[in-house]
Amino acid sequence: QVQVVESGGGLVQAGDSLRLSCVASGRTFNDRVMGWFRQAPGKEREFVARINWIGGSTYYADSVKGRFTISRDNALNMIYLQMNNLKPEDTAVYYCAASRTVLASRESDFTAWGRGTQVTVSS
Repeated sequence: QVQVVESGGGLVQAGDSLRLSCVASGRTFNDRVMGWFRQAPGKEREFVARINWIGGSTYYADSVKGRFTISRDNALNMIYLQMNNLKPEDTAVYYCAASRTVLASRESDFTAWGRGTQVTVSS
């Protein structure tokens, strides 16, 4: 069973950048996709971005397209989320997750979750 651990959250100002990291230990060939989700206070958890280990194809939520970039380092089993031009509405707990579904984007597609890392963007 793959295990994921996020890091890199913090408090930043609007317009700043931040990079989140996630290590996926124990992953196998069947763990095909990694994703980032976020949950703001009082809201449901929402999809942010995903990336495939093989080929590196990516997919983003419209709310972050053009500002966030997901990337991977297969050798290190690492996933990154580069967040630029952050806005107060990006404030949330960010979760890294693993899926065996190639086109995963629903929360139910992901079977292994990290504990989350807090990102707070002040105006």
